[in-house]
Amino acid sequence: MAARLPDGATVLLATTYGASKVVSAITNANPGVATSTAHGLANGALVSIVSGWSNLSNRVVRVAGTATNAFNLDGVDTTLATLFPTGSGAGTATEITAFTQISQIMGFTTSGGEQQFTNFSFLEQNFETQIPTITSAMSIAIDIADDPTLPGYIALKSAADSRAVRALKLQLPDGSFIVYQGYVSFNETPTVGKGQVMQVKATLSLQGRPVRYAS
Repeated sequence: MAARLPDGATVLLATTYGASKVVSAITNANPGVATSTAHGLANGALVSIVSGWSNLSNRVVRVAGTATNAFNLDGVDTTLATLFPTGSGAGTATEITAFTQISQIMGFTTSGGEQQFTNFSFLEQNFETQIPTITSAMSIAIDIADDPTLPGYIALKSAADSRAVRALKLQLPDGSFIVYQGYVSFNETPTVGKGQVMQVKATLSLQGRPVRYAS
């Protein structure tokens, strides 16, 4: 049992990417092993995955266990063939080569991700039963003290203007971190209230599940 404070956490937006590496196959394993000829990736690199497996695509994954033509998808269990059909995981891996810190954050909140259900009842029953379906869409809202000269402000504006999918990294004080990926929206019009810090808001609309690492 533990309780932690986020004080000292940093938030970073991916701003530079390398060339995409072709992934010809991914195994059903824990962790999944990607085959990629002469990929050149190093252990610890963060890569954006595009895959024939919808449950893996648009996630950011750490590289581990590298070999000349293969690497592990650290922290990703692709064992279940019902979620990851055998032989269908091919795609690309694109290394994130630089992040820019989003500084002066006043608030970092998540929404969505709740389990959805469908209700049904058989003709002969006088009660309903509930079974799980999907989880709702997830997003992250970031409130930032307004300063358009900051590198993070400029990076968010650029990402929003390009409408490209970007990675976001939440680095926690204990060395653990969470990586997300989604579309960036950015409202440059600050909130204004007498005696209150002017703030702008960025939103990340997630396109895949986040991945969490202990260190």
